[in-house]
Amino acid sequence: MTETTRAQGPAVREEILAYYARGEEDGRLRQGSDRLEFWRTQDVLRRLLPTAPAQVLDVGGGSGIHAEWLARDGYEVQLVDPVPLHVEQAGRLSGVDARTGDARALPAEDASYDVVLLLGPLYHLPERADRVRALTEACRVARPGGLVVAATINRFAGLHDMLRQELYFTAWHRERIDREMEEGRHDSEDGGHFTTAYFAEPHEAPEEFADAALTVEGQYGLEGVAWLMGGIEDWLDDPDRREAVLTASRHIEREPTLLGTSGHLLTVGRRPR
Repeated sequence: MTETTRAQGPAVREEILAYYARGEEDGRLRQGSDRLEFWRTQDVLRRLLPTAPAQVLDVGGGSGIHAEWLARDGYEVQLVDPVPLHVEQAGRLSGVDARTGDARALPAEDASYDVVLLLGPLYHLPERADRVRALTEACRVARPGGLVVAATINRFAGLHDMLRQELYFTAWHRERIDREMEEGRHDSEDGGHFTTAYFAEPHEAPEEFADAALTVEGQYGLEGVAWLMGGIEDWLDDPDRREAVLTASRHIEREPTLLGTSGHLLTVGRRPR
């Protein structure tokens, strides 16, 4: 199948495109408590990635929040995203080549990248078949032995966040979150806070990796319990306390009994040689 044919993949849901067309994603990981997700993702990836220069495909890479530092670290970065605004923003970054594309039909040749990152696509694919399809595409374009890293939003993230914000005490929020935990599906009509998404249990991504012929190497909880603490934003403002928070999160990042506490998980695998 040619690259052009693959690029004519399934359509991304309109509400997802509309949500990201607001232009808010570029600043999300640069402020407040969400900085913990950014710094912990960077922390884990820097320990996993091969030595630069290596070729990295950042699938669903948004405005280039991670592509920017990867390019600065010396990696050759190609970013693919379905949102035109994101492609425009990422394309302005030094060392980043950005193009429009869908995780389920990547505009890339077989075995052409050392690393494939999916730090957003899986949680915007509510159907399991679509998630496996995206991972199968990642496997296809990764070189034999190449690294594939995918992020998922934790099934319990909404519950934890609603408790942290003291919103779970409101009947409407409680009913919605309880239903979300049962089904794993986040409704795009939820007051505009987020768009259509799937919140996964920790065991699901490794199973989907295996179905996509990827060899699973492990999982990493990004935020641990730190993101639920009341003083997290002030801690992240202080360089010494920020480093302590990152160290504490690193201590428990692979503890199976605590994976469900993080807001996000990274699942790591490789294309077999």
